[in-house]
Amino acid sequence: MKSLMISETINEIANTFAGEISTDSTQLCIYSTDASAYSERPLAVIWPKDRTDLITAVQFAAKHKIPLIPRTAGTSLAGQVVGKGIIVDISKHMTSILEVNTEEHWVRVQPGVILDELNMAMKEHGLFFGPETSTANRCMMGGMIGNNSCGSHSIIYGSTRDHLLEVKMVLSDGSEAHFKPLTRQELSQKLTLEGVEGNIYRKLYEILSDSNNIKEIQEQFPEPALKRRNSGYALDLLANSEVFSQSDEKLNICQLIAGSEGTLGIITEAKLNLVPLPPKEKAVVCIHLNNLEEAFRANLIALKFGPTAVELMDRNILDLTKDNIEQSRNRFFVEGEPAAILIVEFAESSKEIVEQKYASLVAEMQQAGFGYHFPIVWGAETSKVWSLRKAGLGVLSNMKGDAKPVSVIEDTAVSPERLPAYMADFKLILKKYGLDCVYHAHIGSGELHLRPILNLKDEKDVALFRTIATDVAHLVKKHRGSLSGEHGDGRLRGEFIPIMVGERCYQLMREVKAAFDPDSIFNPNKIVDTPTMSSHLRYTPGAKERKFDTIFSFAESDGFLRAAERCNGSGDCRKTILSGGTMCPSYMATKDEDKTTRARANMLREVLTSSDRPFESRELYDILSLCLSCKGCKSECPSSVDMAKLKAEFLQHYYDQNSIPLRTRLIAYITYIYKVGSIAPAVTNFFMGSKAIAKPIQRALGFSDRRTLPLLHRTTLAKWFRTNQQKVVERKGRVYLFGDEFTRYNDVEVGIKAILLLQGLGYEVIIPRHGESGRTYISKGLIRTAKRIANRNIEQLSPLVGDETPLIGIEPSAILSFRDEYPDLATPENLGKARELARNTLLIDEFLMREMQRGRITKEQFKEDEVQVIFHGHCQQKSIATTAATRYVLGFPEGYTVTEIRSGCCGMAGSFGYEREHYDLSMAIGELMLFPTVRQADSHTVVAAPGTSCRHHIKDGTGRTAVHPVEVLYDALRK
Repeated sequence: MKSLMISETINEIANTFAGEISTDSTQLCIYSTDASAYSERPLAVIWPKDRTDLITAVQFAAKHKIPLIPRTAGTSLAGQVVGKGIIVDISKHMTSILEVNTEEHWVRVQPGVILDELNMAMKEHGLFFGPETSTANRCMMGGMIGNNSCGSHSIIYGSTRDHLLEVKMVLSDGSEAHFKPLTRQELSQKLTLEGVEGNIYRKLYEILSDSNNIKEIQEQFPEPALKRRNSGYALDLLANSEVFSQSDEKLNICQLIAGSEGTLGIITEAKLNLVPLPPKEKAVVCIHLNNLEEAFRANLIALKFGPTAVELMDRNILDLTKDNIEQSRNRFFVEGEPAAILIVEFAESSKEIVEQKYASLVAEMQQAGFGYHFPIVWGAETSKVWSLRKAGLGVLSNMKGDAKPVSVIEDTAVSPERLPAYMADFKLILKKYGLDCVYHAHIGSGELHLRPILNLKDEKDVALFRTIATDVAHLVKKHRGSLSGEHGDGRLRGEFIPIMVGERCYQLMREVKAAFDPDSIFNPNKIVDTPTMSSHLRYTPGAKERKFDTIFSFAESDGFLRAAERCNGSGDCRKTILSGGTMCPSYMATKDEDKTTRARANMLREVLTSSDRPFESRELYDILSLCLSCKGCKSECPSSVDMAKLKAEFLQHYYDQNSIPLRTRLIAYITYIYKVGSIAPAVTNFFMGSKAIAKPIQRALGFSDRRTLPLLHRTTLAKWFRTNQQKVVERKGRVYLFGDEFTRYNDVEVGIKAILLLQGLGYEVIIPRHGESGRTYISKGLIRTAKRIANRNIEQLSPLVGDETPLIGIEPSAILSFRDEYPDLATPENLGKARELARNTLLIDEFLMREMQRGRITKEQFKEDEVQVIFHGHCQQKSIATTAATRYVLGFPEGYTVTEIRSGCCGMAGSFGYEREHYDLSMAIGELMLFPTVRQADSHTVVAAPGTSCRHHIKDGTGRTAVHPVEVLYDALRK
């Protein structure tokens, strides 16, 4: 159906549909992909508010024979939520926990409830939902049911199917069915029902009452002992119910719905089993192995000791984590260059039991000759190990070039006992085609994520893509495994189900689909009647490569386009404020997919590859406008998609084609305005502070008149420094202070206190000759100017700055330019200087912590007072550096207690929050965590924030005055 036609037709329900409906081309582009290799533009996107909306949508789809594609977080790896139909995005509104029964250990939820947030809510009851995935901070229960998700602890907790008690679902005729365990008598009543629900029960009874069908199912399906079995519809499990066998298990069609990928109906709510929280004494043993073959056999030894999880990371993944800002911090336990690390987790009632198991495990491993290093990690530190393991999918996108580890046969599962033989056979397939492969994940349950390295832009590799899938399907069948262990069939594996279960069982599955969905409106062409796996791929094989001349260097990603293509759709940018982190603030506040880093990257990739004039795209300009350039994605995205950098590069080229708006020029060149205004600061402040004068000008220029403008200090930092230089009595060293443009003109008092603090602690302070940082130009996309500024600063400062004479800065966004953007803006002759300068550039917090830890700054230099401090870290500091230094130095004086606010970006983000169209969003971001926490603090608590924009935002949002951490330390200094 053409987009114009669907746009007109879907208006039929516009008046009765409580949620949102869109046929906008930008939304269609954003929703054309998931986390798989597939891409197909949908016809429309809808965001239902409730079950009534879902019924309306199904009735509309049934009338017009238009497919519906249910979607939650869109992290599917097999193309489950890609297709030419109406995307039904349940993730925005249907997110409620409906009922909790702590005595019977169950919970009722809507399908948009996020797994981690469900478990946060259940923790107070001592319960949680057992199956968990590496996407737990954004995946939702509807998607977990659709994929029958499990995760690292499946050897203990099984899969979602094992905990799915009941489901309410809208069927293809618009009716709502309630599926739950049935006795024989209850089934008899269901068989008499009219409509689709009755047809479902009658068809299943017909299939499973046939002894020939039962025999075929028993012979063809994966061996019953295999826990991870997700290929096709789970007819084998229904066959084992009391209705059709000697089992005492009741018949529950929920077993069929789990893993059905939205092809049978749309879930409105689910009743889930909960289990007690695991024992509190947890530890992980990180067994370093010399080769992969050791891992397959060492796994069997590990399983003998009753672990809660056994996971694998190979060298490829370990190497890729080195260059990821966040994950490099989690490599603390890695020793040497292991070929693989086996992660074995124990959770027991006492530390002694864990230690006994650890000792026995290591002894048996050493006796078998497996491993060379066996560190054990306890308690909270284990989360860092798991974070490193879970980042596997994302960091794989960082592999340089177009050849990447691809999701093709990554979901195969066989019994752990069969794994060594299976892997030996698999290695022969790789050798046959001369391929390398990445190995990681759930080795303990017999499911290794195997990703051969292929270039899906190359026609030969696309053909090989399907050839390998076919060969591996036959191999899995040989070992009585499942082609899908947890990621589902989707577009990727559906065509191989006849190999896995035989042609007869496959036809039975087609009959099941027809009974549920006779007109195939629910997510068609998944599981059954699936097109060839190499159709509708994200990239067009053999297409001519497009290259772009850029101002920033994109050498580390092989160009601008490939930097955008790093996004694999894993959806880490869909975290909420409850999950923590910085990425992505605009999504956190709105829950809109088009505000995610993923959406921006996908839109940028699409425009760069498909448009004849990509830098004239207003649609792309608009979607990038709501990126706050917080830099959270640079560190928190496992694929290191640096959207702030991509946005700045695009904007420069966009302005080249469309001219630079006046407001953009004013913000970028604000330093020159401040410089002129500082000649007569009182006069300037009168005009900027007068409501009668300033507010109309703000409105005329596109700024919000609900903001107060930053005022100038009565002097500049440079002037004060020239007339107030002090001789340092105890010279511990020399530091070069970067007088950034904000501290130079606005926050001069902060700069003065920073200088006096450093001098009082015994350091010689020099403000060297330098220019502005270039931050305002970078943030507004005028990066040619920023490049000139950066190289001038590199040339002026690099001869002065070294290991013992660092460059330190007060405003994080300014000083961190040296570490972040300058190496990518440096000319070839300045690149080495830029990198060396970046290495010796520190936030003032970092410098003070370094000196405190060296013992050169002592507690005796500070007063002993009882002071409570809460602080909000600057978003770029969280990404490019860390807030650990700020926590450390604020808590250094005796009696000072420090709490970091669990906020992401404050919402101001430089000029973002001043701009009229962004004001409401910026305030909404502040209200997520920052503003409420500040308001709840008593009047004696000190509120600290390193960022000048953050302090202004806190003032506007709460009325409280926040101070820079150096002001806190200056006040604590023994004068």
